Amino acid sequence: MNRGPVIFFLFIYCGNLPGQRIQDSIDRVEEVVITGTKTAKRKTESPVLVDVISNKTLNQLNTCNVADGARFQPGLRVESNCQTCNYTQLRINGLMGGYSQVLINGRPIFSPITGLYGLEQIPTEQISRMEVVRGGGSSLYGSSAIGGTVNILLKDPNKKGVDVTNRTQVIGSNTFDHSTNIGAQWVPENKNWGVGLTGNIRQRDYYDANGDQFSELPRLEQYAIGLSSFWKPSDKSRINLNVSTLNEYRHGGDMLFIPAEVSRQSEERYQDVWMATLDYRYAIRPEKSVISIYSASQITNRRHFTGVRPDSLSELIRYLDPLPRGNSLVRSSQVGTQWDLKNSGKLGTHTLTLGTEFLWEDVYDEIKAYRYLIDQTSRNWGIFVQSDWTIKPSWMLLTGTRLDFHNFMSRPRLSPRIALLHKHSINSQFRLSYGTGFRAPQAFDTDMHIAFAGGGISRIGLANNLLPEISSSWGLSWNYDKPLRNVIFGFTLDLFHTKLDRAFYLRSVGEDMFGERFLKVNGQGAFVQGITVESRLNYYGKVQWEAGFTAQRSLYVNPVIWMDAVKPMRSFIRTPNLYGFARLNWSVTKNSTFDLNYIYTGPMWVPHFAGAPEQREDEIIISNPFHEIGCSIRRDIRTQSGGLFGITLGVKNALNSYQHDFDSGKNRDSNFVYGPVQPRSVFFSVNWKWN
Repeated sequence: MNRGPVIFFLFIYCGNLPGQRIQDSIDRVEEVVITGTKTAKRKTESPVLVDVISNKTLNQLNTCNVADGARFQPGLRVESNCQTCNYTQLRINGLMGGYSQVLINGRPIFSPITGLYGLEQIPTEQISRMEVVRGGGSSLYGSSAIGGTVNILLKDPNKKGVDVTNRTQVIGSNTFDHSTNIGAQWVPENKNWGVGLTGNIRQRDYYDANGDQFSELPRLEQYAIGLSSFWKPSDKSRINLNVSTLNEYRHGGDMLFIPAEVSRQSEERYQDVWMATLDYRYAIRPEKSVISIYSASQITNRRHFTGVRPDSLSELIRYLDPLPRGNSLVRSSQVGTQWDLKNSGKLGTHTLTLGTEFLWEDVYDEIKAYRYLIDQTSRNWGIFVQSDWTIKPSWMLLTGTRLDFHNFMSRPRLSPRIALLHKHSINSQFRLSYGTGFRAPQAFDTDMHIAFAGGGISRIGLANNLLPEISSSWGLSWNYDKPLRNVIFGFTLDLFHTKLDRAFYLRSVGEDMFGERFLKVNGQGAFVQGITVESRLNYYGKVQWEAGFTAQRSLYVNPVIWMDAVKPMRSFIRTPNLYGFARLNWSVTKNSTFDLNYIYTGPMWVPHFAGAPEQREDEIIISNPFHEIGCSIRRDIRTQSGGLFGITLGVKNALNSYQHDFDSGKNRDSNFVYGPVQPRSVFFSVNWKWN
């Protein structure tokens, strides 16, 4: 069959479809972002490079939570780090999750325990958009913003309406994953106030990849309720309140329907999370002088069990008394104020930002049977100042510094940053940035994960003499976007280099009666450097292409001992040198959309501890590359009552590019998991909107 006429017809047909044209894509390039500078700026006028993933894009990708959506951002990689509990880690520019600052409405209340599973617990329907700043250019947000910052901005009510979505996913061939979301919002005609409510329920069964009756994906039961509201007491003031509660039951390991205490191996988690943010904004002089007062809080209560049932009777009796059950309580609160003062004159436009904030975090996590305890209270008071100077329309200079007083550090820490933006033309921007940061010697999410290895459990402790880890980051980028009559295309080249001093790493300190022990200590130093290449194209507002790939090196200055039986090495573990994504979205007709997406994960070093029948000795392997391809088709139908009914059918990881060498049995190494989060999965969703 001659395909030439068919392709030509499709090209002409798409080029003459009615409806929205190129303006949507131009608006997207010029969208307003806040994360890079703590103030509202157009993307093309922000000296700090900010990437955005909108709620519309999250829905087009049929994502159900933050973890699903973050995979489709340049320089970001979401990985699963446990075969049993399936906790996730968000990596930015190749650095581990503890280097990524996750914010909720600009507030750092994503606690260490929330970091273990929270990326999977915040449903898509509560998210307005996610803004991403890669590298140390986000140092004004304080500790842990070394690799970058992801700001999850929750929805604000903007109109009245109801939105109902139901998703059903079949993982592999027989594991079902159901989620239902109901949202409603109300805004009166004067738009002086508004309120929105969302409710989400998700249930997923176990998934067993190798037929050993031990799960590779745990059973989940999740419930989430969110309240978003605003009130304008006057034309100059606005109050925003967001409250959400997340409840989750998670069980992985032995798939027999028996109590966790007598399972051959299992992890069981009951987790309740409350989060709230409150912001008051007052314009002393509109567009000239604005003051903000804000507060945020989070409480996480967790009951958990992690155990491997011994084989001998004597060991079993000792194991059962006391049972290895644990309790966790993590609380964090932040209060702060910020003043933005804008002035224009002969020397250009200048915005001065002054602010101070106090962050308090109390972490308690205990398993008495394992003699495991993390009990720490951290307090950090930060003062920041920033100068945002538009010297002339083509030159912008951003300078700032933050001074932190942290109770785990013997002296205050000053973190300066500088960023320069040059608009070479109306379509082109060059950015040069430098920033410093630090991580205090405290427990992070990975330190609070109990893993299985060699028939026992592994735990992480903090060295008594642990010092702060400090960083310096350079970035150089070129951004180009060119709008034509029916096409807009563009690309970004982003070079980055981050140097770490006294870099944290885990050193094995041997075994005790419960299993392997690791100690977090300071190393000599490390660095990460590389380049991220992004491309984008929009044809006639109907065909949208996006792609982003990162090539990098991540090395310690001196070789690190990961295992006694393995030669020391400089390379970071679980860190591929090449990774990225690509996506094509095509509005086939006015009411039909086709989405094709791809995620690449390159080879990486992965530790593998002995214990399972398949693994006789400790080693570090090099994984194979993975190619995830997904696609979906959506059809929208307008109802006579004015509603919109949508149906989506699709597949994720169509080639089933998935790990095929999982350990089996109760003595498996649960951290030996890498690559895509799930195998080939077919999904179906329905959505109904009424405004």
